[in-house]
Amino acid sequence: MLLFQGLTQEAGIEEVLSEEKTLSVIDLIVNGGTGSILIISVLFVMLFVALYIYFERIFAIKAASQIDSNFMNQIRDHITNGKLEAAKLLCAQTDSPVARLTAKGVSRIGKPLDDINTAIENAGTLEVYKLEKNVSVLATVAGAAPMIGFLGTVIGMILAFHEMASSGGQAEMGLLASGIYTAMTTTVAGLVVGIIAYIGYNHVVNRTDKVIHKMEATAVEFLDLLNEPL
Repeated sequence: MLLFQGLTQEAGIEEVLSEEKTLSVIDLIVNGGTGSILIISVLFVMLFVALYIYFERIFAIKAASQIDSNFMNQIRDHITNGKLEAAKLLCAQTDSPVARLTAKGVSRIGKPLDDINTAIENAGTLEVYKLEKNVSVLATVAGAAPMIGFLGTVIGMILAFHEMASSGGQAEMGLLASGIYTAMTTTVAGLVVGIIAYIGYNHVVNRTDKVIHKMEATAVEFLDLLNEPL
């Protein structure tokens, strides 16, 4: 009976110790002090900005990539039949970078091919700029977030060691260790934000490249159309 009670007490003590060692993410943030809370708040804002830009660009790129597969065939028929106004109207009714490039080329028909090519390239540069709007912010967040998180950890460790130095080496090791691993939560937060922003940036760039390749293919097809014998 005494043995059973002893085992029960030991199990209770171990349970209490395990509960004491368990900390939630919120506890780590709150216990990190004002500096840690401030830095994690900044990282949270950066995460919100990165996610907003990512989804906004994805939806914009998706809309830009949608175009009727028969679009260029219709343009070919209109130009072949000399119906330039119908071709312009079709481009105006289609809201996409490909249609705007084609419209620029149609408006230059009758001029030298070099002039038409230059006009299409200039229009393409503007369209690429629109597609890449605010994408650089994602790259900035991906690079800056881990550094900001690491800055918070360094500041927290400096404060922890300063406390130990101020106490003449008599600071409690438990309190010191708690301050250190709590401060390191800023590095974890910074890495999480940086990884999310980096993945989002690469995905947006990949989707943008596909639209750019489609624009280039359309420009080449349009110039080939003008070179075809009537």
